Amino acid sequence: MRRTALAALCLAAAATVSLTGCLPGEDKADSEPKGPFAGLTGGEIADRAVKATSDTSSLRMKADIEEDGGRMSLDMALDKTGQCAGTISENGQGKTDLIKTGDTLYLRYDEKFLRAQGKSDPKAETDAVVEMLAGKWTKMAATASDAKEMASFCDLDTTLAEFEDGSSNATRGKTTTVDGTPAIVLREKDGKDSYTLYVATEGKPYLLKVVSRTATEPGTVTYTDFDKPVPAEAPKGKVIDLDELGG
Repeated sequence: MRRTALAALCLAAAATVSLTGCLPGEDKADSEPKGPFAGLTGGEIADRAVKATSDTSSLRMKADIEEDGGRMSLDMALDKTGQCAGTISENGQGKTDLIKTGDTLYLRYDEKFLRAQGKSDPKAETDAVVEMLAGKWTKMAATASDAKEMASFCDLDTTLAEFEDGSSNATRGKTTTVDGTPAIVLREKDGKDSYTLYVATEGKPYLLKVVSRTATEPGTVTYTDFDKPVPAEAPKGKVIDLDELGG
């Protein structure tokens, strides 16, 4: 697929990760005239999938990506009002829970993540940070300098802003299922990069999964929960205000 449509969906994790990679797909075209998307080329199906996915008001994105020798995992629900909720992890070094609702960004770090971040600091200092923050919800203004990049990722409009108009050269493959949802396989190349797309064949033609192969950033991203409310609620109980601590 043109790097616009596919990579934009892949780059949906742009504030935290970047996505690309590939899965072996079926080469034989599904040419049944009465089959899904009868009469449409692979490129036309891909373009419809991009539009349907970019038009959704919310979605849930799961990603597993290799980048710069590291590995990022992401499970995030986000919408076009700027709300999000999910989990991010890097290189197996702990995880961070994230919620954005209104103008506030909430983060909860586990001990493994905090120790990985503080591995170059004196042990006593890292121990103090772990004691104060591990497993506890924190908050900061979404407009704060440390929060802007991640907060912008929570806005689905911003996340999908890389989408561009244009034609895809995808070819049709066989029909299959993605987590039980009927789908058609599309395959596309962009220079040495190759991509496999899975598009829903029932209901709206949402893009269900992208698996891509590049030299530097292999990975997989899946999309579910289209137009469903994002479970972004402020944490209950005590929340540490990082803006106050920083002030």
